[in-house]
Parts: sequence; structure tokens; C-alpha cells
Amino acid sequence: MLRLTDPHDLPADFGPTVITLGNFDGVHRGHAAVMQRVAQEAHARGLKSVAVTFEPHPLAVLAPDKAPEMLTGMKDRLFLLEQLGLDAVVVMPFTRELAAQTPREFVEATFVDALHARCVVVGKDTRFGVKNSGDIRTLSELGGEFGFDVIALDDVGPGVRWSSSQVRELIAGGKVDEAAEVLGRNHCVVGEVVKGFQRGRELGFPTANLARDAEGVVPADGVYAGWLVRRSLAQDDPEYRLPAAISVGTNPTFDIPERTVEAYVLDRTDLDLYGEIVAVEFVQHLRGNVKFDSIEALIEQMTRDVEAARDLLAPA
Repeated sequence: MLRLTDPHDLPADFGPTVITLGNFDGVHRGHAAVMQRVAQEAHARGLKSVAVTFEPHPLAVLAPDKAPEMLTGMKDRLFLLEQLGLDAVVVMPFTRELAAQTPREFVEATFVDALHARCVVVGKDTRFGVKNSGDIRTLSELGGEFGFDVIALDDVGPGVRWSSSQVRELIAGGKVDEAAEVLGRNHCVVGEVVKGFQRGRELGFPTANLARDAEGVVPADGVYAGWLVRRSLAQDDPEYRLPAAISVGTNPTFDIPERTVEAYVLDRTDLDLYGEIVAVEFVQHLRGNVKFDSIEALIEQMTRDVEAARDLLAPA
């Protein structure tokens, strides 16, 4: 898949395109349905398939206090889009200058002059151009003028529209299993393993602690069953994806106020993961955070957490 930051950098021999436009944060099942239609139209018409997205999120530039926390970092977003069979993704830097373009200016410069669009596939609620003044009707009118078709897709989802904001709400409530239904995969947080307070090691449950700048929305505080994925290893390596019990939040028993994400790989005390980039995947919320009266009570509960995680992650 070709990756660009400027649509005008598309190779001269790339040819005309079928395109879609959006933030695609999380690349959930609704996004996948749009990409599938883009790929189908491109194949049927003998054209190339292209997704146009932005970095950072437009609200991070126009209204930072309202900007959502991103479900996926850009590297993961591109990887997920690549799995959907696109020929190219254009990640346009979102600036105030770009935001000031009228719908006509944006379409003419990006869709027509740069990408040579013959078809545009979008959701019916798509908005674009200065102050989101362009909508499907605007796009259809411009398509008639510039010679591209517009396909407006209905909302996708079982009774409720699948959306990135819906996924954020589910994750914020600890409902990671429900979020996975919308995403089509487990939600994950990706970051470097750094040294923490090493309380887990002292208790017999050494954990991999993620750095504060880890990418991805962190779920509600509590204990989860999930997986630790070692991104530096090949996917067929047996050490690539390991079952884990995951703790999110502060440590009330030790009065540690810092919020962390840390994963204990089940039955493993031999791993040295410091400096590795890992993905912590969340499968199921097991319990909330509790302040224990004694270290012994904490260890007993951690043992039960490990057993619960093992049972839940065991092959069917």
C-alpha cells in the first residue's frame, strides 16, 4: 500500500481513483465496510482505491479542548487500513489553512486535481470544508460538475451506528468486550515497556509497565484478562502473543497515585521486556480496583485474577 502525506505526490502513472474521506480512528467495522465498498468499486471500474485521512484530528487544531483521545496511533491506523486492501492512503497534515478551504476548493484541489477521482464513497453524515459546510448534497453537486460519482452509504451497525465515539464510551466504561464487537478485534494500548515501582515483582507477579506516552485509549481502572503482544517478534514466534492479567489505574493498597497500565504474563517470571514496544490487548474486565487491608489479601486476590484470566483466555 502506498502511503503519502501530500495527495499531489501520487505517482503520475497511478491512474484515476475511487476514494473515501474520514478520520478512521480505530478502523472499526463501520470503517471496514466503507473500505470494502471502495475496493469493490475500484475493482469493478478498473481504478485504484484510496483513503484520505488527517493527522492530527481536526479538533486538535480547531478546538483542542474538545479533541477526542485517539483510539489508535497513526502507525497502527495505517497498518489496519493496509489490511483492508487499499492501494493508497493519504495522511494530510491538518492545518488551519486546510480547514479554511471551501468545500469546492478542497474537492477541486484534493479529489480532482491530485487524486483524479472518478468515484467518492462516504457515509451519509460526511461533512467537509470550512466550518463543515459541505455535505452529501454539496459533494454530489461537485461530482456532477467535475465528473465523479458519489456513493453515500447508510449507517452500519446492529440497530446503532458503529462509531469511534461509541468505542471510546465503551472503553471508558471498561466494556472492552463490547468495544471489540464494534472494532472487530481487541482494543489495545501500545507503548514501550519501562521500569515501574516493581511492586509486582516483589509479590511474585512481575509486570510489564507501559510508558506514559503509550498510544491508545486506556480503559477504566480495574483488572482485565488480555494479551501482551511483542511487536518486535515475528507473528509466528510462540513468544509473540502471550496471555496476561492486566492492571489499569493507581495502586490504592500502596497509596501510589500514578495511573499505570501493567501486564503480568501468566506463569512467566523470566521475561526481560524493558525497552520493547508491546501492545496490551484487553479482552475482558475482571474486577475493579480495591484497597486491600494486607499484602497477603492482595496476593490472594492476584492469584484469583490470574486463574480467572487463564480460564477466560484458554482455547475453546
